[in-house]
Amino acid sequence: MPVEKAMTPQLLRTPFFNVVLVTALLLLVPAIAMRVTNELAWGPGDFVVAGALLLTAGSALVFGRKHITGARRRTAFTFLIVLCLLLIWAELAVGLFH
Repeated sequence: MPVEKAMTPQLLRTPFFNVVLVTALLLLVPAIAMRVTNELAWGPGDFVVAGALLLTAGSALVFGRKHITGARRRTAFTFLIVLCLLLIWAELAVGLFH
């Protein structure tokens, strides 16, 4: 019978867990801001999309760091991922390309 694994300290040290943790912490910023001011009004869909974008970008960065060799290539890959994240975020937020 397979034994279910609990959250072990080894699991908590994986890069993907760090991506999930940072994503959750970043999503706390608008959640707390919504409690403080009425200027920000995110719905559940906004949190899902933002979480998906951040998780995807973070996972891509972890993948690139592990599988791409060379400092220049890693830097270019990181720049490309961050640029894509910011462009998609801006398009969804204010319709940058319309």
